[in-house]
Amino acid sequence: MTEKKTVDMTTGSPFRHIIGFMLPTLVGYLFQQLYSMVDTVIIGRYLGEDSLAAVGSTGAINFMIIGFCMGLCTGFAIPIAQKFGAKDFVSMRRFVANAIWTAGVLGIIIAAVVYMLSMNILGLLHTPSNIIADANIYISILFLGIPVTIMYNMASGIMRSLGDSRTPVYFLLISSVLNIVLDMLMVQSMGIAGPAWATVISQLVSGLLCIAYMRRRFEILRLKKEDLPLDLKYVGRLLYIGVPMGLQYSITAIGSVVLQSAVNVLGSTYVASSAAAIKISIFFSCPFDALGSTAATYAGQNMGAGELDRINKGLKWCVIIGCVYAVGAFAVLSFFGSGIAKLFLEEPSRLLMNNTAMYLRYNSMFYILLALVNIIRFTIQGMGYSVLAILAGVFEMIARSIAGAFLVPAYGYIAACLASPLAWVLADVFLIVAYYMIMKRLRVREIGLERRVITVKATAR
Repeated sequence: MTEKKTVDMTTGSPFRHIIGFMLPTLVGYLFQQLYSMVDTVIIGRYLGEDSLAAVGSTGAINFMIIGFCMGLCTGFAIPIAQKFGAKDFVSMRRFVANAIWTAGVLGIIIAAVVYMLSMNILGLLHTPSNIIADANIYISILFLGIPVTIMYNMASGIMRSLGDSRTPVYFLLISSVLNIVLDMLMVQSMGIAGPAWATVISQLVSGLLCIAYMRRRFEILRLKKEDLPLDLKYVGRLLYIGVPMGLQYSITAIGSVVLQSAVNVLGSTYVASSAAAIKISIFFSCPFDALGSTAATYAGQNMGAGELDRINKGLKWCVIIGCVYAVGAFAVLSFFGSGIAKLFLEEPSRLLMNNTAMYLRYNSMFYILLALVNIIRFTIQGMGYSVLAILAGVFEMIARSIAGAFLVPAYGYIAACLASPLAWVLADVFLIVAYYMIMKRLRVREIGLERRVITVKATAR
């Protein structure tokens, strides 16, 4: 079997590398969100507004827990990308082996804990009594599937760290189609549990396909006996980068949890409106996620190769692409947001449609800020400064928490619509300053090394 070609982003056109990596990644994100959105559409149309609200009420807690796992896997892939960029393939394989061991253990522990606490968590979020039972059924099943979620994200993250952003997409396409088919079949016989199980099963299939493919096509990833033992040095480095990235999602999500709790108090119609709007907004935000993943891999490889100028050039191209898309997305959601909301229910109420359109209009108005958050944050993470990403997440958490605790009770649903833009503003201010300071420090270090080399050469002469 021919070895799969990796992509070295440390040479050649930054723009071409970014576009070539981003587009397949974007397709993957789009299909991942498409089948997530299809879950919601099927639930709304087959089971009604209360079931739609039940799924929506789990969004924040799902983002906090599942997001931690996805961030963890993304972080674990960064040392792999750095070692690949540095051409240190022995260390790279050992990082792969230790990432698999560590992610597997953490996945089982996290799944067991959150599954047992799911009903308590929903109660703390003031989930309306008419939807809490269905909400618990749905989120409990997704929590049981956490090891499966980690398996897929770990496998696809490893492939992306080597520059292969296309292969994970192919398997995700298969998974998406399978998920939609299972949704249609299982929702009628199992109710709200059907789409949840469909999501877990489809992720299991995509994860197994990724692992099988890597074993057959990536010679560079074939682990040797000496690569397999658990090594605390490698585990420590993985956790140092991965846990902050996971916490970045979770800390950000704490604010979303507070905000969700405030929306829950407004009633199930507002919860359903928020659920529909968030699903649509997440789908339209996929290009920003794809740019973030691209920036992390690109920065990781070039950091490993010591190419600071290329990191700057890559960042600029990502920002340009993100801003152009943000303008287009705002135009679409401003004019067609209300119509898109009709997908989720056969006969949506006027209040639900107006609320959904309002959320989409106010969020998309600030999409340029979201583009900067994703691109700069993931560039910093790719360079190995994951702790700073946590601090950016803290600012987002503070903004959404303020909105949920004070602004929503005072001003109603409109405050919930503006909570995320407020979070993006605070995060951007921090991230821009952080990136500038990192590059300044690295430049000073680079100049110092060059001077030492010149001194050594002069002495040798």
